[in-house]
Amino acid sequence: MSFLLVALVLGFAGSFHCIGMCGPIALALPVGRYSWSGKVGGILLYNAGRMTTYSILGLVFGLIGRGFSLMGLQQVLSIVLGVLIIAAVVFPTGLMAKMEQRVSDIPLLGSVKSGIQSLFRRPGFSSFYLIGVLNGLLPCGFVYMALPMAMAVGTAGEGAAFMAAFGAGTVPAMMLVSFSHSIFSTTFRSRVRQVLPVFMLVLGSLLIIRGLNLGIPYLSPEANSQGKVLHSCCQRHH
Repeated sequence: MSFLLVALVLGFAGSFHCIGMCGPIALALPVGRYSWSGKVGGILLYNAGRMTTYSILGLVFGLIGRGFSLMGLQQVLSIVLGVLIIAAVVFPTGLMAKMEQRVSDIPLLGSVKSGIQSLFRRPGFSSFYLIGVLNGLLPCGFVYMALPMAMAVGTAGEGAAFMAAFGAGTVPAMMLVSFSHSIFSTTFRSRVRQVLPVFMLVLGSLLIIRGLNLGIPYLSPEANSQGKVLHSCCQRHH
């Protein structure tokens, strides 16, 4: 599935941005008391927790996208989201930072942070997983970019799969940073961030092309007014 590959790449590219938010938590995980295999297991559980939250969020946004599809607005939604992503690159205003700050001011986030601190005080494998679950709710600009794309894929199941793949894409970098905070130099992360705008432009363009209903398999499949992909375009009628 092409949309899962896009999600994986987006997650991997975005993980270098997310290191700033999630990195300190990943580094602080109290796994030092365990053997090497136990440490790996604890870090994997932490990342599985993040993926669980992302999948649930994807399910919700995919359900919203399904509503647009049933109203015949799936193509319009895809084009609008693509234009917004491109606009965020062409007219940079620190949009991600502003979104993260706005979300950080939500009172509920204080409870999430308190919950993470409480779990750190009673380390264990279940705590590592729950820390990841709560971590997935913390502000992250790339998650906010991925969620609208999960909404554009069309169904709740596909939305959940998209966000699960996005989370999986972040795991390699987050695993490595959990073992060594110095593995990604500042120069390396800076270079990756320079490439991200280009990647965002490509994603925005793909969403627009998808919404144009051009009849191109996988890239811009032809759909009817209810957003259902038509598979019989080549059938002859007698």
